[in-house]
Amino acid sequence: MGKIMGPVVAVHADWVGEALGIELTQASSLPLARRLYRALRAWIQSGRLASGCRLPSSRRLARELGVGRNSVLDAIDQLVAEGFLETRPGAGTFVADLPFGRPGTPSERPDDAPPTAVLSPRGERLLRFCAPSDGHHGAFPPGVPALDRFPRELWQRLLKRHQRRAPEAWLDYRAQGGVTALREVLCDYLRLSRSVRCRPEQVLVVQGAQQGFELIARMLGDPGDAVWMEEPGYGGAQACFDASGLELVPVPVDGEGMDPGGVPSGQADPRLIYVTPSHQYPSGVTMSLPRRLALLEAAETHGAWIVEDDYDSEFRYGQRPIAALQGLTESARVIYVGTLSKVLYPGLRLGYLVLPEALVEPFRRANARLHREGQYTVQAALGEFIAAGHFSRHVRQMRDCYRQRQALLRRALAPAVARGLVLSEGQAGMHLVAWLDDAGLEATLVERGAANGITLSPLSGYYLEAPGRPGLVLGYAGSRDDEILRAGRWLAQAWLSLVEG
Repeated sequence: MGKIMGPVVAVHADWVGEALGIELTQASSLPLARRLYRALRAWIQSGRLASGCRLPSSRRLARELGVGRNSVLDAIDQLVAEGFLETRPGAGTFVADLPFGRPGTPSERPDDAPPTAVLSPRGERLLRFCAPSDGHHGAFPPGVPALDRFPRELWQRLLKRHQRRAPEAWLDYRAQGGVTALREVLCDYLRLSRSVRCRPEQVLVVQGAQQGFELIARMLGDPGDAVWMEEPGYGGAQACFDASGLELVPVPVDGEGMDPGGVPSGQADPRLIYVTPSHQYPSGVTMSLPRRLALLEAAETHGAWIVEDDYDSEFRYGQRPIAALQGLTESARVIYVGTLSKVLYPGLRLGYLVLPEALVEPFRRANARLHREGQYTVQAALGEFIAAGHFSRHVRQMRDCYRQRQALLRRALAPAVARGLVLSEGQAGMHLVAWLDDAGLEATLVERGAANGITLSPLSGYYLEAPGRPGLVLGYAGSRDDEILRAGRWLAQAWLSLVEG
């Protein structure tokens, strides 16, 4: 017998009776036992009932179907005689180990072919921003933190404690904007470390920054409204705003960040302006103060809302922290977006918005309606994680870790750098950019990297308008030291062979 997981067997035993009941509602002149026999045999042959799955007892099936037990026994006995089922004394009746009954075996029936997917035009556009991924993180996927350094045991203890203490009200639908304790510590953290102007009531906890972007787009924009986007820029935000029907307007980024003066003439006034001023993604530049002031002035002039994505400002190396754009103005035209996926781990799925006073109530109500609030025990555990100092300690440790991992990557790439490969400064963040001279070189390196199990993200893919500047976005934070050295040395040799060979 093939080894079958217990939970799979239990699940099949639960639904077999209901599924057979549906079969028996179909009109037929066949005797009941024959109909049961045919249905079970067809399910076994198609793999719907996999090898090793346990059937409910004959008494249970008869009771659930409302039929005589003899009819059930006749069908089962026939399938046992033919070898489709087997009985195990004291255990029950199981599907025999047959080639066509194993999990994952496709059905022999031609009419079981999956239908062709017909997506909406908006769905087709969305897929342009969705690169395929197998979920494996080696080297060098951007935006992935050091999962191997997260204090999992401490975190599990906090989670268990708050799960035991969770009040009954947390099991219900909530519309409070998040756990109060978490919003309070986030507010203190943002005021002290990022110079954000806020009160706890202005913090809205969401299920990741992506959900925050979607909520902003729905609440403040209508289909066809313009949103200024950094060029190049973050694909996640591009996808959210495009899927909401907004018109994406690329705004050039240079050494000082987004340039509001570089907007093409004839464009409609923006409704939203998306920007990553502290550490532009993916170029890595920090927006200068004159540009920040110009952007705030442009928002006032156009009546636009600035969406400030402060995605990895905690990680700076040798530079003093840069105050958030939101803290520069008393006006209410900036929505601050933060995420905990980059600082802690992506599976946490928690982010937050700091909203102007006028938007707090409508955003809270809309978020509770569209997405529902949840994970209150996780939020409570996170609140304690921050309040007890574990968060700041983890940030300091990750800052040291990422500084060392960046140094390892630079060491591995040193032979290529010595021959002309140009890397970004890397004074902050979790990735470097390797600037390339032509698109053909970029495409070849990406293809060869994939063949060697190395993720090389093409910089040109971060541009809304083709052709984008060629390069490679090299995330080092989530790669282990040995992976960085192996993949970095491979990349250096691959670049040298293509440029000099």
